[in-house]
Amino acid sequence: MSKPKLMFLMVLCPLMLLWGCKVEYSFTGTNLDYNLTQTFSVANFFNDSGGGPANMGQNFTESIKDYFQRNTQLELVQTNGDLQFEGAITRYSLTPQATVSTTDPNQPDRAGQMRLTIAVEVNYINLSDEEQDSKKTYSFYQDYDPRSTSVLAVETDLIDIIFENIIQDIFTSTVANW
Repeated sequence: MSKPKLMFLMVLCPLMLLWGCKVEYSFTGTNLDYNLTQTFSVANFFNDSGGGPANMGQNFTESIKDYFQRNTQLELVQTNGDLQFEGAITRYSLTPQATVSTTDPNQPDRAGQMRLTIAVEVNYINLSDEEQDSKKTYSFYQDYDPRSTSVLAVETDLIDIIFENIIQDIFTSTVANW
């Protein structure tokens, strides 16, 4: 084989291999096929936990809509999206995590650390791939120091942080399939 033909084959073979490969990458890590999945819907999440602010369910609903709109190319529709999310906030609890003892017998021990835990049950339906459908509870917590602040002073910030983590978990387990 002549030298020009050999050089031509050395250049052509790698190029043909590259043309035959298709690499898809998403900055958000989704594995959605936008030809099959174009819309999503989120039913109102209600607060069935018996605790927390009155607007907590509505805040969660709006937060999950916003997150999916920012991180996918899906269009939000009122009902019957290709991907559907529904559920409820099932747990809102404040529990002591660490006690602070006092040497004064007249002073009771008290909590040195409190934990706010929120759990959300999510029913996920994927109309283009029913094997992906799931019903799962997502939970996250955040601690605060009751000696330096009250729950009312930090509740909104704690809930925002908890919701952000829960929604990332929902996103990861539904459209990123981790």
